[in-house]
Amino acid sequence: MACGRDSVFGMVLVIKVGSNVATDERGCPRAEVLERIVAQAAGLHAEGADVVLVTSGAISRGMHLLGLDARPSAMAELQASSAVGQGRLYAEYGELFAAHGIKTAQVLLTLRDVLDRISYLNARRTLRKLLDWRVVPVINENDTTATDEIGFGDNDGLAALIAITLKADQLVLVSDVDALYTSDPKRDPENARPVRLVEKLAELDHLQIGESTTAIGSGGMASKVNAARMATDGGVPVAICSGYDDDALERAVKGDQAIGTHFLPHEDPLSSFKIWIRWGLKTQGHVLVDRPAAEALRARGASLLPVGIVGVHGEFAAGDAVEITGDDGTIAKGICNYGSDEIERIKGLQSERVRELMPHATDEAVHRNNLVLT
Repeated sequence: MACGRDSVFGMVLVIKVGSNVATDERGCPRAEVLERIVAQAAGLHAEGADVVLVTSGAISRGMHLLGLDARPSAMAELQASSAVGQGRLYAEYGELFAAHGIKTAQVLLTLRDVLDRISYLNARRTLRKLLDWRVVPVINENDTTATDEIGFGDNDGLAALIAITLKADQLVLVSDVDALYTSDPKRDPENARPVRLVEKLAELDHLQIGESTTAIGSGGMASKVNAARMATDGGVPVAICSGYDDDALERAVKGDQAIGTHFLPHEDPLSSFKIWIRWGLKTQGHVLVDRPAAEALRARGASLLPVGIVGVHGEFAAGDAVEITGDDGTIAKGICNYGSDEIERIKGLQSERVRELMPHATDEAVHRNNLVLT
């Protein structure tokens, strides 16, 4: 086995297990699969790694316990199913880790908990203390209180944000598919080829990556690639591997590029503040810019000035997040210093003219410190 590293001692590993790995189509736990995954995680823990497990499957476990034939669609039913299944799901993991002499802690989070600054700091302190105590946090989304987050990629995005929060050394997305492929291997088995290494996410632009959700899970390969984009933006390398193989998880962690798909971290990672802008703030509107402004943003990392704005879509207030769009698509996302009505008044104007109309105005519509290229 050609691995990239010999030792995992001192590493922080975030391992995410999807619904379709943790449970079958009826919502029953895949006991042998979970035993295999936990055994590998326990082995890495024994080698000195700090292990964090993010798991999906509470809703599907609840479906089975309640005798439901299909995944509910109504929010109240999803939340109730999760409430029924969550305790049983955690107990199963707790027993499996206990067989290896490892203590676990149940941690329920929502995306807001890792995107809100105060909650983010509290969550990080708690998780760090558990790791100091050599306890494995078993994290799931708090579906009983979450709202729109329940549909967020089967916890892929949550796992990525936790990896960024902990400055993890590796995020591994354990899937029912062994790698990212050039096309759907189920539909195009002759031409589908595994992608083993992704140095830059732009390499995947030509692929048709779909959200192949199932009756149990809410994720798909697109959500995993999106999670990889988040994590690598924050400087965390990512691997996708199969949960059904005896040693795929361990090999992925140790950098074996003969299996799975490996995503290299961004050479210039975003700060936690810019991660928050890009992934945490909801876009409230769109600002359209001309070609010179687009070039200044892309090539020079400039701020966006009113003179470069040619249009505005949507209604937003000063301090809201907006997407900045050019002729060829989205360029950046940032916090706007003006509301949409004000942008309509000052678009295309030089700074001197803007100050005549609005004496206390700032020169920048979006300051470069509050802007991230997308």
